[in-house]
Amino acid sequence: MLLTLNGIHKSFAEKPVLEDVSLSLKQGEITTLIGPNGAGKSTLAKIILGLIKPDSGTRLSNADLNIGYMPQKISIDPTLPISTCRFLQLANTSHQACHEALESVGIRHLTKTPIQRLSGGELQRALLARAILRNPNLLVLDEPVQGVDVNGQNALYKMINSLAKTLNCGVLMVSHDLHLVMSATDQVICLNRHICCEGHPEKVTQDPAFINIFGQTTAIYSHHHDHDHNLHGEVLDDHNHQHGESCNHD
Repeated sequence: MLLTLNGIHKSFAEKPVLEDVSLSLKQGEITTLIGPNGAGKSTLAKIILGLIKPDSGTRLSNADLNIGYMPQKISIDPTLPISTCRFLQLANTSHQACHEALESVGIRHLTKTPIQRLSGGELQRALLARAILRNPNLLVLDEPVQGVDVNGQNALYKMINSLAKTLNCGVLMVSHDLHLVMSATDQVICLNRHICCEGHPEKVTQDPAFINIFGQTTAIYSHHHDHDHNLHGEVLDDHNHQHGESCNHD
């Protein structure tokens, strides 16, 4: 376990935003937090990041917890003369470390390009590079594919999966996407002030609480493990797999 929340409650102006939320984030596991607008996703992310404190409940983390954060968006003055590499160096890291991070996300060739001239997908990669600069063991990514076309989203999700393995870190993604995100995560947490449902993506999409919020949806789940799951997220043995009880994988 990297971080555990137990019985978290949070209100603003006496209006409950989070009620009795408990979750755990594990090393090597990608968890996606979804929910409607106003569900408390941003507040929960801030508590996980340690930026705000809950009214009650506990936040427990490993002593060596090192978080890399990718914000949903940034606003940079268009007249500010700052290159992509210099933008990363604002995180107080070396020129070499910035080059290596940009190489990891496939945009080292944009090192000297003004940050304002990056496309939507390139900017998201730059933000991802900034998040991994200090070799975190937990990545918190807020809407990591925002402003990116479908093909670019697929590529970014694959990159996040690859980086998680390379860094051997846990990942928490905050997302409103209901289709592509299901193919890029190990666990889904559906939040609407409280946790409505959680678990393996195939299981969550069939949960009545999920369907009540988002409607019926067909999500394609794929991963690269050497086993298959049934619709309840349970690992199938060879006998069940031979009888066609596995879910579809890419």
